[in-house]
Amino acid sequence: MNCPHAEAAQAGRNTGVITIDPMVQDLDGETVRLRDAGVLARIDLLGVPAWTVTRHAEARQLLVDPRLVKDIDAWVLWQSGVVTRAWPLIGMIDAGRSMFTVDGSEHRRLRTKTSQALTPRRLEAIRPDIEKFTEELLDALDAAQGEDGVVDLKAVFAQPLPMKVVGMLMGVDESQHAMLTRQYKAFFSMLTPQEERLALLAELDVFYTDLVREKTARPTDDLTSALILAEEGGEPLTEEEVVGNLKAMVAAGHETTIGLVLNAVRALLAHPGQLRKVLDGEIGWDAVIEETLRWDTPTTHLLMRFATEDIAVGDEVIRKGEGVVISYRAIGRDFEQHGPDADAFDITRPTRNRHMTFGHGPHICPGAALSRVEAGIALPALFARFPGLRLAVPDEEITKLPVMTQNDMAAFPVLLG
Repeated sequence: MNCPHAEAAQAGRNTGVITIDPMVQDLDGETVRLRDAGVLARIDLLGVPAWTVTRHAEARQLLVDPRLVKDIDAWVLWQSGVVTRAWPLIGMIDAGRSMFTVDGSEHRRLRTKTSQALTPRRLEAIRPDIEKFTEELLDALDAAQGEDGVVDLKAVFAQPLPMKVVGMLMGVDESQHAMLTRQYKAFFSMLTPQEERLALLAELDVFYTDLVREKTARPTDDLTSALILAEEGGEPLTEEEVVGNLKAMVAAGHETTIGLVLNAVRALLAHPGQLRKVLDGEIGWDAVIEETLRWDTPTTHLLMRFATEDIAVGDEVIRKGEGVVISYRAIGRDFEQHGPDADAFDITRPTRNRHMTFGHGPHICPGAALSRVEAGIALPALFARFPGLRLAVPDEEITKLPVMTQNDMAAFPVLLG
């Protein structure tokens, strides 16, 4: 995409622009380049320039800075028409009205009921359901082995588990899970033509609108009904707002957990000494989960916030109207926060080196606790059932999906024993 306005904005600025690879061929190399570029790096997102923050401390400050907002109308490239609906990533930013796209009091109004539905008490209440889904999928994993003993851990276990959980929470019938998985996969993929991607968004809007209208007529004990019935501040959520919340929550609610589970398994298989400490009970699964979240984040780059006025960060200035991406994978490898061995996977890492993978501030991921609970059930159950689990191909043959924002694998072939 030719962006003459963007090029003009770059004149006299930091010229070390890093292109974010849509095919995700070298995620480790990209992470190093971003981190080495400094606290703020200039990046190119399919022809569109932006800033990205690569350090823990500065990201933590920016994520609570009221001068950075989610409102796309604050973006100068959108206002000027340089960026249009033809840009492949626009659906992740201009995604309709929801708690993910507004700020301040409106954000609180849209978020409150969702947060109430994901309290620790609620998560404990659904733990038996998650355990049941996990056992069913472990049975399916065992049954799905080919003649050579190989089975795709992603397709049979890591992918359907979080979709079952979020589907149950939202009141989405299980018969629709496969369709939603296909739709979201195509939406995030950089190989999907933009016209097709926009059509997918329209189809998802129709699906969730129908769901909301059905639950409005016949409410049940699920999050969709709770959002419809919510009257925070005396003003109920509109149909558009409920649809927007659901559409984003289902996407975030299953994609993040897929990455967390697979990345944890991959890391442990690559570090058998650490795996042995976990299986022997010397180190808890919570340490595995937190180190995986830090070291190999499920979300690589979170799009996007916009400056409502100039913001100085170190030696750089984010100008009013510019876009800012949060590069969580680079932040998770920040030497200043996590020490000189930040590139190493180490489940014995001191707890003082806390990560920020689920965000910080008002927009912190509302499903963070749910993802942790799911992984905390799925991972020990997987290794208890299949202690001889191992990769069926060399690690270097595991490929990433062409998704610029999610750290997702195409497949994860394993041998169960």
